[in-house]
Amino acid sequence: MNHVTLSPASLNAARRARELEALESTGRVDVLVIGGGVTGAGVALDAATRGLSTALVEKHDLAYGTSRWSSKLVHGGLRYLASGNVGLAYESAVERGILLRRTAPHLVRAYPQLIPLLPQISPRRARFLRAGQLVGDALRLAAGTSGQLLPRSRRITQAETRRYAPTVRADDLRGGLLGWDGQLYDDARLVVALARTAASHGAKVLTRCAASEATGGGAVVTDQLTGRSFDVSARVVINAAGVWAGQLAPDLALRPSRGSHLVFGQRAFGGLNATLTVPVPGERSRFVMALPAPDDRVYLGLTDEDAPGDIPDVPQATDAEIDFLIGAVNPALRVPVSRADMLGSFAGLRPLLEEPSSAGGSTSDISREHAVIRSADGLVTVVGGKLTTYRRMAQDALDAALAGAGMAAAPCRTRRLPLVGASGFRAVRAPERLIRRYGAEAPLMIAEAGGDPAQLEPIAEGIDVTLADLRFSVRHEGALDADDLLDRRTRIGLVNPDRRRALAAAKEALSAS
Repeated sequence: MNHVTLSPASLNAARRARELEALESTGRVDVLVIGGGVTGAGVALDAATRGLSTALVEKHDLAYGTSRWSSKLVHGGLRYLASGNVGLAYESAVERGILLRRTAPHLVRAYPQLIPLLPQISPRRARFLRAGQLVGDALRLAAGTSGQLLPRSRRITQAETRRYAPTVRADDLRGGLLGWDGQLYDDARLVVALARTAASHGAKVLTRCAASEATGGGAVVTDQLTGRSFDVSARVVINAAGVWAGQLAPDLALRPSRGSHLVFGQRAFGGLNATLTVPVPGERSRFVMALPAPDDRVYLGLTDEDAPGDIPDVPQATDAEIDFLIGAVNPALRVPVSRADMLGSFAGLRPLLEEPSSAGGSTSDISREHAVIRSADGLVTVVGGKLTTYRRMAQDALDAALAGAGMAAAPCRTRRLPLVGASGFRAVRAPERLIRRYGAEAPLMIAEAGGDPAQLEPIAEGIDVTLADLRFSVRHEGALDADDLLDRRTRIGLVNPDRRRALAAAKEALSAS
């Protein structure tokens, strides 16, 4: 079978082996990044594009942790205004615009958000919510995002409301409030695109490599596939391990918060065409949302629960969270959903920085601002924040690390840098699904089929992934095993029966690539 020629952005097992050997041989880089989530990948990209020799090490896979468990929203930070944090709201709106316009316009698009005006929302509360939307419009304008890219909010009729959300309750429905925000096709794919773009600028991206004994001058790196360990010295070390950051910086006080989502088929919501947003009773700025997702799915979230104790590799939604989410959305639905409609669930842990003022309070009250902390030994840790603001988090962390080490480097370039697949994607002729996943690289993925139409057919009924997709992930996107393919390069694994049906194809892609 003919394969697509590898590019400087291609990540695969062979490249990993070469670059791991090179790192062990030289034992030194300018910047060592620990953690392969959205922030770590963002730091690696920032450093590499400033001309610094860079290595990113990740114990598991890219987007293994919290970065793959988000609501897939790139939001303007409107909820932060309720707590008076105008700066964070503005920062979110700016970063949303950068993602929509330049960084990843193939992965991020404008998407409607609907608040149905049902009896449980009083006219006074409706006026408050509408005022919030207008403030959001003002934030969008202040951030320089045009109304063509992200339309202005408006009040809509009952008929329009039901076109966007066919199963919303019709009894005493007073129409709806329609706003617009950013939606990610897939958060894990954003992380992979960041890492591949960093690799194209010379960064070594090494998954299945654990870091230990980290200081500001280096760390011990262990190849998880062979067990071999070696020392790496670095001029700066940035700990972007997310909720696990405290394992490398023991003095760090983190308070993990679990956010859980339930997975439904679109049929349960009657063909939802907007993010259905339902206020939580008794909460001023908290909502549950039913979010349309690829593969005819809907994600229902989001919880915000204290998660003390040991940190699991893969958190699980609790029974109480499942009941809360279903109970919160059902008052807005004409046809209620139940556990029987669920296809699966997922949960992530937010790496929130504990604050003295938040001790004993709810995790929802802890600031979502990011923090950059320098340890006495020079290790720089970045925690907190939101997926939307990853780029600014990465820039701030790298700037602080360079300043602390007295290092000179070129200015940050990531504000205007498109990721792989972004440039020219609108001119590509390919199915919409492929453009949303690969952007301008869609023809390259198709070419992995080698002209065999069978390689472009779904691998199983109801699963919109092909063998060519899986092979592209192995040869160009750094997938090393079936879990990488089913849980992160695609989201097949969210539904256990689908995982079982797709496993043979994943193994075939790994053996043939």
